[in-house]
Formats: sequence, structure tokens, C-alpha cells
Amino acid sequence: MKAAITVIKEQIIHFYLIRRLSLYELKSKNKNNYLGMLWEVLNPAIQILIYWFVFGTLLSRAPVEVDGRDIPFIYWLMAGFFLWMFFHQSTIQGSKSIYSRLKMLSKMNFPMSIIPSYVIFSQFYVHVVMLTLSIIIFQFAGYYINIYYTQILYYIFAATSLIFAISLITSTLSTIIRDVHLLLNSLLRMMLYISGVLWPLSILKEYPPIILTVMKLNPLYYLMEGYRTSFFGSEWYFIVHWQYTLYFWAVVIVLFLFGATLHVKFRRHFIDYL
Repeated sequence: MKAAITVIKEQIIHFYLIRRLSLYELKSKNKNNYLGMLWEVLNPAIQILIYWFVFGTLLSRAPVEVDGRDIPFIYWLMAGFFLWMFFHQSTIQGSKSIYSRLKMLSKMNFPMSIIPSYVIFSQFYVHVVMLTLSIIIFQFAGYYINIYYTQILYYIFAATSLIFAISLITSTLSTIIRDVHLLLNSLLRMMLYISGVLWPLSILKEYPPIILTVMKLNPLYYLMEGYRTSFFGSEWYFIVHWQYTLYFWAVVIVLFLFGATLHVKFRRHFIDYL
């Protein structure tokens, strides 16, 4: 618990530095590209068109039911895919955030726990832009802004909390054992297909219930359903499914406590892995 409090205090005290470094991270990443930061929008847009073409056109995916409404596959995919991009990019970048900056850390003096934070925050800006574009498109599609859209703020916070908790663990382990980053890449490729990103898990209802139950234990599924219900539904998902909400935050808290303890215990030795 002491380690968790230490990490939280470091995030609050150095929040200004996190914001400044996150902007620098985003700019430096794209400074050599002709289109610059426009690629942060183009890349996910191209990917979603590819998945829509494969799953929505070639495989003739039928409309997906969300809270009693049939939603065209392309809009259903869009509502969750940009969350997946935020989760995937932030988790991957967060896992290698410390060991890829060890030389810089040896010359500077600031809490290492803010390094995953500013890397995640740099992806957060992109996520907000993609969400804004999605909302604009949904208005033309007839899914107008309503009171349930405000749930998005909660799910953004929930997603960021989950990513930070995971990144505390993976960034520490990846610094000690580089193979962890490669393993994480493989696990995330698998999660793309079992988290309800590209196809609704409801199609498994004809299979033994235990399969669907196990797949729903993935906290990312909770976020996916929350995003889609916010855009297309007519209920407060996190209240109606309060048991799932409690489960999600229990997972986040356990991961954060473990990650904070691990990070604080080993960070004094990170430079030894340079």
C-alpha cells in the first residue's frame, strides 16, 4: 500500500511534467514524417477500413445488436476499435518506456513512475481526436449525442487506469527481462480476437456458457461494451451491470498494487540494466 501511495503522489506532483513530456513524445515520434502527426489519425483509420473490408464485406458480417438496436457493423466496429488502438499502443509503448530510456534516466533526476504515464498520455491525445471524429461520423449516421454519451468520460478514465496499472508491471519486468515485451506483443495480438473488438461475443451463446463467462473476465471487454453502449445504447452500463463494474475495478486495483510494489522495489536497480 505504501508503494501505491508513493506512485500516486508522484503522478499528482509531476502532472505538469507528464503533460509537457507527453506532447514532446508525440511530436518527436513524428518529426521525420512528411505528414507529421497526421499519421496518428491515418494509421488507425486505414486499419479500421481493412478490418471492415475483411469482416464486414468479405465475411458479410450482419448488423450487431446493442441494447436492443441493430447497429451496422462498420459503426459497431468503429465504436470499439479506437479504444483498442489506445489500449494496444499505450500498453506496447508503456511496456518498453523505461528500458528504452535508461540512458536518459542516468542523466536526469525525476520519478521513474511518470515515464509510463507520459507515454500513455501521448496516446491519450490521439484517442481523444479519434473519439471526436467518431462522434462526428455518428451524428451523420443518425446516432445523435445524448445524455448517455457522458459515460465516455468514465470509460476513458477506466481505460487509462487499467493501462497504467498494466504498464507499471510490464515496464518493470521488461527492464529486467526483455522477453516480456515480446511476450506482451504476442498476447495483445491474441487479445484482438478474443476481446470483442472485431466480432460480438454474443455469437458464442450457442456454446457452453462457461466459454462466454471466461472470455468476459477480460476487463477490456467491459470497456468495449461500455463504449458501445455509450454511443448506441439507452442505459447507464456501469450502473446496470454494477457487478461487472466492481469486478473491473477490483482487477485494476490488484494490478496497480502489484505493479506499484514491483516498480518501487526494483526501480533503484534499473540503471544496473543499462
